[in-house]
Formats: sequence, structure tokens, C-alpha cells
Amino acid sequence: MSKVRWGVLSTSKFAQTKVIPALLQCKHVELVAIASRDLAKAKEAAGKFGLAKAYGSYEELLADPTIDVVYNPMPNHLHVPWTIKALEAGKHVLCEKPIALTAAEAQTLLDVSKRHPKQKVMEAFMYRLHPQWSRARQIVNEGGIGELRTIQSFFSYFNNDPNNVRNQAEIGGGGLMDIGCYNISLSRYVFGEEPRRVMGIVEYDPDFQTDRIASGILDFGQGDFGRGTSTFTCSTQLTAYQRVNIFGTTGRVEIEIPFNAPPDKPCRLWHQRGDAIEEITFDICDQYTIEGDQFSLAVINDTPAPTPLEDAVANMRAIEAVIESGRTGKWIELNDFLYVD
Repeated sequence: MSKVRWGVLSTSKFAQTKVIPALLQCKHVELVAIASRDLAKAKEAAGKFGLAKAYGSYEELLADPTIDVVYNPMPNHLHVPWTIKALEAGKHVLCEKPIALTAAEAQTLLDVSKRHPKQKVMEAFMYRLHPQWSRARQIVNEGGIGELRTIQSFFSYFNNDPNNVRNQAEIGGGGLMDIGCYNISLSRYVFGEEPRRVMGIVEYDPDFQTDRIASGILDFGQGDFGRGTSTFTCSTQLTAYQRVNIFGTTGRVEIEIPFNAPPDKPCRLWHQRGDAIEEITFDICDQYTIEGDQFSLAVINDTPAPTPLEDAVANMRAIEAVIESGRTGKWIELNDFLYVD
């Protein structure tokens, strides 16, 4: 088997503009179906992308025995419920981030997944699979910046539309859930461990009740050369910008477009050692295509998903801890906060 058959749950704008076009370019994906609660919308999307099947309910897609993998780009509050339903229907699942609304909910999904060991489940942090991140982590791990000491990251956009799901608190909207999850994820990815404690400052929109500006400090503990930290700011109501800087004792790595890497032009990072700065350019690629193929290969070869579900649970714990710190004004110790066995 060189390809697996995929179906998409929902006709979300994000899926149609970013992910579906990328999946259609995959070597190991055969995208065959899309489902909506509105059959007309499903048929419209299927026609737009040349998909063979359109369903007027999510349940119908899950009942299709020919579909191997389900992609779940639903609003955040529907990630866990429908991922569990897909697992119970015998499907592998690639679910959008954040995997859940809380760490406890993420743990519930992990527990269910263990009862379905033949099915793969992965949180769709596509950025980790882009070659620029593989290279950045390689530089750090091979001593290219000396001792890793601190990471600074920023991710923002402006969106004050009350009808947008990102501005609806009751279904998991807000900056930390939508984009701050990247700042936290990348910090854990580069350090290769979990933060010991976190501090957060969170400002909420008075109308939406969602966090619109959040800043955090992740403390990764004491190393040979001092404490390892990560600082970040994310916002849904600032001018659009994103950047990551990874600093060590003898060098640094700066990633120009760390998260929304464009599929139609090269990406680049800068590696500084002393006074010398090397610009590293990466060939044009689509990180969503890479994600679809790598997940499909895990299914085909029955190997672990590129990112384990345990990582998604740990990321949710850190997000919640930042929120709690913002509420209390105190450092939150991760080992004491919402401990997940």
C-alpha cells in the first residue's frame, strides 16, 4: 500500500485554504471525502477539489469503511469528541491544534487512544516537520550555538471579528489556544524537555472574554551555564508578525517565518557564530504536505506518529499553567499543577 484514503471532517475555511490543497499534493494521501452538517456545503467543497464523496453528516463519513484517516479541523471544543468518535470507528486521526480545551481533556483522549492501539493519533503541529525546524534543532543539538540558554518568540495577528471562532471563549477561542500553543510547543521542542515552572501575564478582551495579549516565561531549570528560559508574546489584536530567536553562549539561530512557512517561496534562517552570520535557505515546500505524507507513512508502515500524543497532553498542561499564572500573578510549578500520570 503506497497511499491511504483520507476524509475531512468539516468544510472549514482553514482546511480549504491551507490543508486540503496540500493533501492533494501528497505522495501517500488519497483524499476522497469531505463531510459537513450541510450536505450542499460538502458537495460544493467536494466539487471544488475533485473529491469523490460528500457527506451531509460527520457520522456518515466515519461510517465509510473505505476511509483510513480522518483529518479533524473543527473548532477547538470539537477536537476531542470527534477524534474519539473517529478512533472508535476504526480511523486514524490527524487533529488540529490545540488537541483539547484542557490537559485533562487531552489526557482523556490519550487514555482512549491506548484502547485503540492500532490507530494513530497526532496533533497537527505542522511547523515541526518543516526542514527549517529540523535544521534549527540540529544546529542547537550539535553545539552550533554553544550552550542553549534562552528562546524568544513572537506570534501575532489582528482579528476583532466577533463571529470568528477564535474570538469565542466558550468554544476555546483566544490567543494562547490559537497561536500561543506554538510558542510553548517550540520551546519544549528545542529544549527537548518540559518547563519546570511558568509565569504568565494575560490580558482579556472585555467583550469577547478571550485572551488578546499574553506573555509568558517558561523556566526549564538550571543547566551547566545557568538557567534555561523561554520568553514569548502572542496576540490576536496586534499587527501581524512572527519570529523566533534561539540564543546560546556562543551563537544564535533566528527563524524568519517560523510558523506560517509559505508553500510558494523559499524559507530562511540565520545562524550566527561569533561575528559570522550564515544565511541558510530552504527549498520551496509545503509543510502541510510533509505532514500529510509523514502521518500516512506511519499508517502504512505501522510506525509511531511523528509526534506522540503524550506531547500534546504536555503542551496543554503548559498552556493551562500560563493561564493560571496570569490569573493568580504567581509562578506555577508544572509538577504540582494539574498533574497528569
